[in-house]
Amino acid sequence: MARAVQKKRTVKRKGTEKFGQRRLEIRNAKIKDIRGIADLVRRVYEDMPAYTHGEIRGQINNFKEGCFVALLDDEVVGYCATMQVAEALAFQPHDWDEITGNGYGSRHDPTGDWLYGYEMCVDPKVRGVRIGRRLYEERRALAEERDLTGIVFAGRMPNYRRFRRRVADPQDYLDKVVEGKLHDPVLRFQLANGFEPERIIEGYLPEDKASMANAVMMVWRNPYVERDQPVKKRLPRGVEAVRVATCQLQARQVSDYDEFMRHVTYFVDVASDYEADFIVFPELFTLMLLSFEEKELSPVEAIERLSEYTPRLRTDISEMAMRYNINIIAGSHPTRMEDGDIHNVAYVCLRDGSVHAQEKIHPTPNERYWWNIKGGDKVEVIQTDCGPIGVQICYDSEFPELSRRLADEGARIIFVPFCTDSRQGYLRVRYCGQARAIENQCFVVLSGNVGNLPNVGNMDIQYAQSCILTPCDFPFARDGIAAEATENVETLTISDINLADLQWARAEGTVRNLADRRFDLYRIEWDETGKHPGKPRPRREPLGPAHPGGG
Repeated sequence: MARAVQKKRTVKRKGTEKFGQRRLEIRNAKIKDIRGIADLVRRVYEDMPAYTHGEIRGQINNFKEGCFVALLDDEVVGYCATMQVAEALAFQPHDWDEITGNGYGSRHDPTGDWLYGYEMCVDPKVRGVRIGRRLYEERRALAEERDLTGIVFAGRMPNYRRFRRRVADPQDYLDKVVEGKLHDPVLRFQLANGFEPERIIEGYLPEDKASMANAVMMVWRNPYVERDQPVKKRLPRGVEAVRVATCQLQARQVSDYDEFMRHVTYFVDVASDYEADFIVFPELFTLMLLSFEEKELSPVEAIERLSEYTPRLRTDISEMAMRYNINIIAGSHPTRMEDGDIHNVAYVCLRDGSVHAQEKIHPTPNERYWWNIKGGDKVEVIQTDCGPIGVQICYDSEFPELSRRLADEGARIIFVPFCTDSRQGYLRVRYCGQARAIENQCFVVLSGNVGNLPNVGNMDIQYAQSCILTPCDFPFARDGIAAEATENVETLTISDINLADLQWARAEGTVRNLADRRFDLYRIEWDETGKHPGKPRPRREPLGPAHPGGG
């Protein structure tokens, strides 16, 4: 049982203060702060790798209430990141990569009874306003507000390498710092803020050369809550409803661009009438624009012709999203990039007027050979008014590393526009989409083309059964299918999904795929430059005619 001690609690006061002509603000971190946070980390830790924008995005998306920034005259000068974890995880042997989910904060557990701090940095050029102390106070207030047992983190000991010849080992160094015989600025600061050393953690952060990879487990116990045994917090089954529409689009001959857009507008209008938050169109749905060419174009001519529509298409669909108050995942469209390469790009037009692009990472053999389509260099979540989402174009859904990256960054819905010419191809995408929903405990929405196009050689036949897939657990549909279309029929399929069910499943579900990953055994390392120095992939001739060959 837990007994609350009847004392006056600390009042949480995030806000703005003035120091002369300077303005200091302490608040929860926002997505717009990512660049400033990344720049701060680079300034503070010159001898260690900086965070990627994706890692910071994941930290905020996974537990925004636990991430704080200090801004001095609107410049980020302090940042701290925390997450809730179970006591067993917090106090068992671990390293930084393992406890943080490889830096994304993805092991946040809303049922955890301890607040785990895994980042705290303050610009060394800013003096006299006690930014570090203020950030620690925010952490402490959060722990008190949530009735958590306390705060735990692994603190650096940056003077250890300097004094290593004067001590027997890291524990001896810690003892001498506590006794005041040696000085360590970080440990002294933490001790002064009420944290007590628990034990040495060896090998915690290999990149921390000054600490020689050692850290000190520091603990603050909440004085307002006494625990005589571990507490299992329960997560309420809340409601965070989002309405999703997937358009299974009939390929048809059109007389011009305007007629094509009228077909698209029709389905957007219907989805908007049903008050859908999202509508997703199929991969390469713009191939209809080739149907009014006077002759059938060669693959090279066709891709070049389609790319000419890119600016107009982006503008028109963005205006449509605002006009109909709906977020549109505009399938995908071949686009010539600044370097001259053709990429297969999904344009995500949000109802706030912003436009985002997600390139297909893995072109199929047919795309590479017939159209010379090149793969994109990055995958990242897109922030929407319904939370972070991800997009994977067809074949990309068959590579689980990409979805896991999106889930780590906070995506709860992954949209998969696809284009497949056979049932076998479709089922590859379908089965992989269901696997991604289970692995990442997220929703996956598929949208495909049906029918055929005369005068367009790579749209001979299409096969699709668009669907909205869920994890397989008690809060969701019995068979993991929230809704699905009739196969090979043009239609709009709409379903309400509850994003709060995902949070519950990740914390208390029958299985917890995200939380139960073995970071001590394996992890994925991303080349953030996106430019691998290896040789370009050869254009091997596919076994089959010129068609997308998706899935």
